[in-house]
Amino acid sequence: MPFTLVVSLLAGILVALVYVFGRVPSVGLFEVVHPLHVLVSAAATAGIFVKYKRSFVEAVFVGVVGAILIGSVSDVLLPFLAGNIFSLDTVFHLPLIESPILILGSAVVGSLFGISFGLFKLNHSLHIFLSVFASLFYLLGFSNVVSVWVVLLLSLVVFLVVYIPCCVSDIVFPLLFIKKPCKDCGHWH
Repeated sequence: MPFTLVVSLLAGILVALVYVFGRVPSVGLFEVVHPLHVLVSAAATAGIFVKYKRSFVEAVFVGVVGAILIGSVSDVLLPFLAGNIFSLDTVFHLPLIESPILILGSAVVGSLFGISFGLFKLNHSLHIFLSVFASLFYLLGFSNVVSVWVVLLLSLVVFLVVYIPCCVSDIVFPLLFIKKPCKDCGHWH
């Protein structure tokens, strides 16, 4: 939680400073950061799943589905809803529909990386970091943002739309598919 809050606020401040000096190319940045977010989300999700259940095919499936489904919620659906709640006239844009090969490919490659190398803490941290920027760039790119203060307010909104979905994606979602206690400690996680 503290990491997500700090990254959200720093991202908001950084983007607000850039916004003061000119328009942030948010749509283009979103189109780059969202697939990267899906990649590291899949790595974290598949990595934690395979740690507790050594099934390659299931780990890839859980990584891909978790990253795309929950990544779309945190990067697109929740920012879209928040933008419209704050009267920013946010437009709905789902990369999975417009670039399915890129998004699916990112999720598969991420899952394979997570299964092969683990690195859960690194992947989870990168996941949070990239999700914050993806959500912020979505709001900026697909909304009518009017001032620096709106950008700073959006960084707090981004914290809310990132924290719960990303932690659910990396920790709760993969463990829902584990049907028996951990082999290492005997506890359900």
